[in-house]
Amino acid sequence: MSFSVAALPYPHDALSKKGLSEQQVTFHYEKHHKGYAVKLNAAAKENASLAKKSLQEIIQTTKGPAFNSAAQIYNHNFYWKSISPSGGGLPRGNLRHALEQSFGTYEKFREAFTAAANGHFGSGWAWLVLDAKTGRLKVYQTHDAGCPLTEENLKPILCCDVWEHAYYIDYKNDRAAYVEAWWGMVNWKHAEQRLAETGRHFVNSDL
Repeated sequence: MSFSVAALPYPHDALSKKGLSEQQVTFHYEKHHKGYAVKLNAAAKENASLAKKSLQEIIQTTKGPAFNSAAQIYNHNFYWKSISPSGGGLPRGNLRHALEQSFGTYEKFREAFTAAANGHFGSGWAWLVLDAKTGRLKVYQTHDAGCPLTEENLKPILCCDVWEHAYYIDYKNDRAAYVEAWWGMVNWKHAEQRLAETGRHFVNSDL
């Protein structure tokens, strides 16, 4: 199996008016994101068992460098879908209702997610996930290449990349400014689709 990254859902310069320049997106996608596929394919050449597994199987059954590369491919695939040139604004419908059920208000969710993204120590990811055990949404952090797929009960809905390479060209060390810009491009339609796909068996029936 040859591993590759998902195609960028929009042109490299499509987010420039939202706060991520063409240069930032190009370096992030072409160098960092695609670089993980290069590393994973090299590992698969050395280990035939890896080549027989899917990306998700590697994430869920391995550790070390192979896991790091596979999880970073998945995480970045999810990240690019979590933002959009037409994103921003407020969530609606079942997603808005689910956020209010889980956090009390949309504003409290935003505060919790922003705190997780800004306060995360070192490199990692801030996620909105659906917890299958409770049927509720929650904010979740993973360090380095950590991925919610390693937890059977967690279903990813949204994510924000808080590795420095995600924002350093545009924002230097000002992560808070980057996270604020992320809210202006968050792809609620993708989150709504994820909730519909993963939540039908888990979310409270009144959604």
